[in-house]
Amino acid sequence: MSCLQTRIAALNATSCRLLALATSPLLMPEIRRFLMDVVFDEVAAKGLKEEEWWFECDDGTLLKWHWPIGLIYDNHSILATVRPGSSASGIMATPLRLILHLASPPTDKLLLSPSAESCKQAFMGQLKEADFIRWGNTKRMTGLRKVDQDGLWEGIKEHNFDDYWRVASKVTPTTAPGNRPQSPGPPPSSVSMHGRPPSADAGPPERDGAYNVRSVPVRVYLPDGPVIQDLVPPILEDGSPHTLAHFLSTHVPLLFPPRPPAPPPSRSNPPPSSPFAEMAWLGACLAGADGWLNICVGISKKS
Repeated sequence: MSCLQTRIAALNATSCRLLALATSPLLMPEIRRFLMDVVFDEVAAKGLKEEEWWFECDDGTLLKWHWPIGLIYDNHSILATVRPGSSASGIMATPLRLILHLASPPTDKLLLSPSAESCKQAFMGQLKEADFIRWGNTKRMTGLRKVDQDGLWEGIKEHNFDDYWRVASKVTPTTAPGNRPQSPGPPPSSVSMHGRPPSADAGPPERDGAYNVRSVPVRVYLPDGPVIQDLVPPILEDGSPHTLAHFLSTHVPLLFPPRPPAPPPSRSNPPPSSPFAEMAWLGACLAGADGWLNICVGISKKS
């Protein structure tokens, strides 16, 4: 039985019932319910220990227990599109095919024990680290009641975004504009207010605004390389907003050479995938459930 593998095909972002915010150990109860009872008889099923289960991608890569499923899928999709013979148009239809091993987990490579409790502790640790990076302390997280701290994980576990956000909204920055120098723009009558970048809107400073954080929690995931993490201030020394293009060209200059200056902030806000998207806005609107903005990078290899 130790060699038995159960294939779980086409587990992708559109067909998977679980939220992309969840971690893979939260899949185990449903896998046991819907697959194990079909594959094994009652006696054999009782002998299975979920703490010994572990996932492997069909390309031989071990699935990281503590990564959210959405991050795993995004990283998988990007790497799949840069392989020789692949096309960028297939990124939305790339299935994540997993092999479930039922015994002998490689604990020396998995870093964490394959259990929901281990992932919960890692998740809470990521939240506190992101809290410290944003505000210079963890008062927002440690100031929560224990029932609220547990509620963050329970919201993820039960796939209930409302319960999660009821607590998460107390510790994450808002998208209101911060207190920063405003660049002059054209008269109001000549520009639509819809789609304007937050840094272009004048208004009173918001203490918990995205542009008032000390740094944006960001991690960059490279293929076959270490995860890059550094301090990312929302505003540069010259008073301009810190953009995605500036961040990537600073930290990975060989892959992302410096670009021309960003358009003035009075123009329409570029889409999130644009190199001129502002890091503060990305960190407030596109961060994961653990508070981190994850950027996956693929390196194209010519066949």
